[in-house]
Amino acid sequence: MADALRPVARPRLYEQVVERIRAYAADAGLRAGDRLPPERELAERLGVSRASIKQAIVVLEVQGLVDTRHGGGSYLRHDRLDGEPVAELVARRQRLPDVLEAREALETKIAELAALRRTDDDVLAIDRALAAMRAEIDSGGLGIEGDRRFHAAVTQAAHNPLLAEFMRSIAEQIAESRQESLRQPGRPGRSLDQHERIADAIRTGDARAAAAAMRRHVRTVSKVRLLSWNPAEEPGD
Repeated sequence: MADALRPVARPRLYEQVVERIRAYAADAGLRAGDRLPPERELAERLGVSRASIKQAIVVLEVQGLVDTRHGGGSYLRHDRLDGEPVAELVARRQRLPDVLEAREALETKIAELAALRRTDDDVLAIDRALAAMRAEIDSGGLGIEGDRRFHAAVTQAAHNPLLAEFMRSIAEQIAESRQESLRQPGRPGRSLDQHERIADAIRTGDARAAAAAMRRHVRTVSKVRLLSWNPAEEPGD
């Protein structure tokens, strides 16, 4: 009963602004590459401060829906501004650091063991995953499925059932971090390059190099726009 009478959450103003901008883009028929109205115009038309507009644009940028160019405005990356509710974005922002810490701890050790224990079949599975990721990227995709297959193949090559079980237990959270990373501009190609370095070290049996390459990779994954966003900030109006 006490929980039923907890305070009602009030959407932050910038969350409402995000929804208004999404509706505007749909009504105006904006498509990928089109520019949103300037912040000053949006603030005047919506009757809010430019600070609230800036925070709303940041949310759309974090979701990978717009590109903001310094002094050049904000442009749609896709034909629509459809995105997850801000509350879900905030929840992911809160759990992502823990997921990335777990990935670094587990996957660095996994890569080290893979270099020591890999079989010819393991190397073949890793190479096939790399080829799949490369094909996805070459066709304009993010390489998400190839990325998943690569890390799964490296985990298999470690031949440690308990570590593999740990990885399966956080598979959903890892998938979130993978998508968050690969939608960063220029990230798919960079991730593929890093995967190839990891694979080279595993192929040659260099455990130390494999662990170092995986650590560098996971730290690159952690460099996402989402983590530089502070959802607690509420611009004054």
